[in-house]
Amino acid sequence: MAAPSQPQKCTYDVIVIGAGIQGSFTAYHLAQRHKDTLLLEQFLLPHSRGSSHGQSRIIRSAYPQEYYSRMMPDSFRLWHQLEAETGTTLYRQTGLVVLGPSGEPELEACRRSLGVDEVLDAAALAQRFPGFRLQAGQVAVVDSTAGVLFADRALRAVQEVFRRHGGTLRDGEKVLRIEPGATVTVTTTAGVYKAPRLIITAGAWTGAFVEQLGLRLPLQPLRIDVCYWREKQPGSASLGSVSPCFLTLGLSQAPHGIYGLPSIEYPGLMKVCHHHGSPTDPEKRDQAPSSAPRPDIAILSSFISSCLPGLETQPAVMETCLYTNTPDEDFILDRHPKFSNIVIGAGFSGHGFKLAPVVGKLLCELSLGEEPSHNMAHFAITRFPGVLGAA
Repeated sequence: MAAPSQPQKCTYDVIVIGAGIQGSFTAYHLAQRHKDTLLLEQFLLPHSRGSSHGQSRIIRSAYPQEYYSRMMPDSFRLWHQLEAETGTTLYRQTGLVVLGPSGEPELEACRRSLGVDEVLDAAALAQRFPGFRLQAGQVAVVDSTAGVLFADRALRAVQEVFRRHGGTLRDGEKVLRIEPGATVTVTTTAGVYKAPRLIITAGAWTGAFVEQLGLRLPLQPLRIDVCYWREKQPGSASLGSVSPCFLTLGLSQAPHGIYGLPSIEYPGLMKVCHHHGSPTDPEKRDQAPSSAPRPDIAILSSFISSCLPGLETQPAVMETCLYTNTPDEDFILDRHPKFSNIVIGAGFSGHGFKLAPVVGKLLCELSLGEEPSHNMAHFAITRFPGVLGAA
């Protein structure tokens, strides 16, 4: 961040709004293309107000949607590249158990995306991972490539390389106004900046920004309970630091899915969360009264009781995070329909962190007018009717 007494530069090749993992990787790719890039963040870094904080995220090759699974080799390659650039370990391979009813279509799609034939029944899974107990009619598929990304460390690493390549990161600057045109003008609480290209990756705040630009995107911020559950016996087999990640598909008691991973934040606890939450205003996320009912906790407690018997059935620690969901839970990665020099990355719907290196590359390519390196059909703004014409 520039010292206040120094003259402040105001013209750049590209401005990126939002320094979470998606915006930071976008800026990283632009800087590597030798574009003079300004990355703006409304909060002082590091912060826990958005969707990129915390120490751990799941990375996996298994995806029911083939357009995501096709991106994952590129994503793994770019994560390894960032590790090499910073000399920092950002990933720990743990494997992933995908479990659900036998024949469940999304589970079968995950199996196909992995190119594996093996489906584990309750006995086979218990032998391989003693911490899991499948219920009648349930099976599991194992993704051996999967593991844990060290989220906070990854965010710092990508921002470090961005700066190393000459990028400018200004935190503690809230964007007040965006004026479109051949040159876009961005006014913040600390200055006025201009660039021929703008990329908006502002997470739960994106909807408010694009409304200024005549666009009403169906983005729903959700307040997510991030829960940590204590081992009944510390260091018990297949729990704690050596346990695999997992996710559920198609369970009637958890229609939005449940996921879990070994806890880095709190040794001896396991991170298990419902992949859903309650609608929220991102400015008021932490103002929810403690007495508010939390149905997600009951769903998680029931699941843990039946499938993870080595864990206590009440959370030891509870935190919050934000998802910003689209109706179909696919990303938005597209140019503004009216202003082609403004690109939007939004709606990562709780599964975007692992793909951030590829998302950043795609947003960079869109901004520079290049042919995207992956199929963008599922990420178009125009799949949602009536998005133009906001006040």
